[in-house]
Amino acid sequence: MRLRLLLSESIRSLGANISTTVAATMTVLIGMFLLGLFIAIGSWANDFGEKQKEKLLVKVYFCTETTCDRPATEDQINAVRRSLESNPLVAERGVEFVSKTEALERMRERTPEIVANLTSNPLPDAFEVRARDGADVREIGAAIRNERFAGVEEVKDGEEISDRVINAARIMSTAFAIATLVLLVSSALLIANTIRLSIFSRRREIEVMKLVGATNWFVRGPFMLEGLICGVIGSAAAVLLLLVGKELVLPSILGRLDSGTDVAAWPFHVIALVILGVGLTVGAIGSGVTMRRFLNV
Repeated sequence: MRLRLLLSESIRSLGANISTTVAATMTVLIGMFLLGLFIAIGSWANDFGEKQKEKLLVKVYFCTETTCDRPATEDQINAVRRSLESNPLVAERGVEFVSKTEALERMRERTPEIVANLTSNPLPDAFEVRARDGADVREIGAAIRNERFAGVEEVKDGEEISDRVINAARIMSTAFAIATLVLLVSSALLIANTIRLSIFSRRREIEVMKLVGATNWFVRGPFMLEGLICGVIGSAAAVLLLLVGKELVLPSILGRLDSGTDVAAWPFHVIALVILGVGLTVGAIGSGVTMRRFLNV
């Protein structure tokens, strides 16, 4: 009975301030829609970055007849293999030997026009090394360089690529955090303004309620429900818009991206739950902050 009374009072107050109610709800809708969009794009980009880091390899090239005084011997190659396999940063079975013959076959398949006129094989034997974490490729490469193995001509660890991936992920995360914070603060402030107007229009009624013995929570209840209702309606509408976009727009966008089928954003139901939870929180904070400042109960 009491809950029904609180709910009816909240709805009556929201109807009496319909313009600010609509403005607050629309702000929550826009904020939660953008939040859901940022979560989807951010999680997809993060997964894409992780997949790209997994593709980063350390490549150890050995001396050939044309690059050094003498080509690398089998013992020298095996010494490098043992060092790599004992490195805890290297993935299990992450050390692959690529002979110069196999390297030439790979190049012939990928770029046949380059090797069409070759009279000999200029490519070196090499190790391709996969790290447990793509961010560790530079450290693995540095370890090989520091040991100065005989027979090793060059070590490449994708330094520029890894830096770009990591920096892009860092910039994306920072931009996402700032945009999310701005959206949440603006939504909470507009909800707070709606509650403030409601309190101001009903200040005499509140005084009478206190005089007849109404408790603090009985007075606060309708205003808290107002904020929660704005948050729930705005969040639910944002989830609906995201669902429409997911079904109608997303397939055409993904069809233009060559990112691989294994790259994915968070599941939609997880994003929807996050949006609803954040919308409720924003509504509660908006109403709570306003009551704390403007209600003397």
